[in-house]
Amino acid sequence: QVQLVESGGGLVQAGGSLRLSCAASGSTVSINTMGWYRQAPGKQRELVAGITRRDSTNYADSVKGRFTISRDNAKNTVYLQMNSLKPEDTAVYYCNAKLIIGLEVWGQGTLVTVSS
Repeated sequence: QVQLVESGGGLVQAGGSLRLSCAASGSTVSINTMGWYRQAPGKQRELVAGITRRDSTNYADSVKGRFTISRDNAKNTVYLQMNSLKPEDTAVYYCNAKLIIGLEVWGQGTLVTVSS
């Protein structure tokens, strides 16, 4: 089993920065890709950024150039550096791990609020 714990959310003014962390524990060798999703009130959950075991990354168009995903394999941790935050980035951010056996694991979510 794999467990994910997010941290780093909070309240920030527009234009500010936050860094989210997602620490994985358990059978981390079974993790294939990891990513960050977000869900704003009344909206569907959407992919923000993903990173593969080989550090290939992909981003939602809305965050390209502002957000950066990275991973520290030694610490089994994935980060999301968020710069130039906008009010529309306000959401609950969830860490996701896709396992090599085809299952998915989700973290509990961390709230990011960007004030205008």
